Amino acid sequence: MLFDFLLLAMTGVTKFPELQKFTSFIFTYIAASTISLIHDWSGIILILLIIIHLILNFRIISRNKNKKLRQLNKKTTIVLTSLIVIILAIFTASFIWTNQPIKLNSVEVKSYKGEKLGSINDFRENSIKGPQYIDKNKYRLKITGLVGKETNYSYDDVLKLQKYQKVVQLNCVEGWSVKVLWEGVLVKDLFKNLSVSPKANTIIFYAADGYSTSFPLDYVMNNNIMMAYKMNNVTLPPERGFPFQLVAEQKWGYKWIKWITKIELSDNTNYQGYWEQRGYNNNGDLNGSKFQ
Repeated sequence: MLFDFLLLAMTGVTKFPELQKFTSFIFTYIAASTISLIHDWSGIILILLIIIHLILNFRIISRNKNKKLRQLNKKTTIVLTSLIVIILAIFTASFIWTNQPIKLNSVEVKSYKGEKLGSINDFRENSIKGPQYIDKNKYRLKITGLVGKETNYSYDDVLKLQKYQKVVQLNCVEGWSVKVLWEGVLVKDLFKNLSVSPKANTIIFYAADGYSTSFPLDYVMNNNIMMAYKMNNVTLPPERGFPFQLVAEQKWGYKWIKWITKIELSDNTNYQGYWEQRGYNNNGDLNGSKFQ
């Protein structure tokens, strides 16, 4: 039981990104998806071991010669066992539910121009507040900051812009990656008629769940960075960032912000987003350090 508890604790630590700088060596030897499964099943095994321990303890108690003490211990053990069983049932149901495949609303492509693609279902859900469910009809994308005039785009307004497709691989600091065909619009096309101030040198993206991240403006403008609304020919499901996810090429996955609701043009080159404030490198370059 002690070994299982230590295993649970260790794999649990690796699932907290702010602590990965101390345990990232694990990903060199074990795939992140395997660690996640070990963590989840270790929890179930640990609870089962506790139940077995309580049952064995109940048998020992039943042999106690003190009748009152025996009855009290029996009731205590029954209550504890019942609580553990309920917790196990909830945990198992939650595990099964969260591992259900995402239902697609169209046919997902498996290859593009002879290149094999990953699947939408290959992505792991590791957002800060879980999937966000945004009403397409009420959605507005705000463009603010160092622009001539603040602008709000509806979902349909964005889709009217020139669309682009590109195969790009997302690489997560947790050790997994998925190559996907993305379809969307260029971020710079959103600024065409907005008179961006010459002082602007930073672009900050904000999400519906409070997440944010930033980039040098030149990176977005010069690299034709895309804001995607489809992946593998499928409209982004809520789990993957509907209505829009940034395709931050050559950046770690924490820079690929989902559920984008606001874009700010800024002159604050020191702005730090959600995970950057917690120790991750602000540049997020794949060939650079993960941590500050």
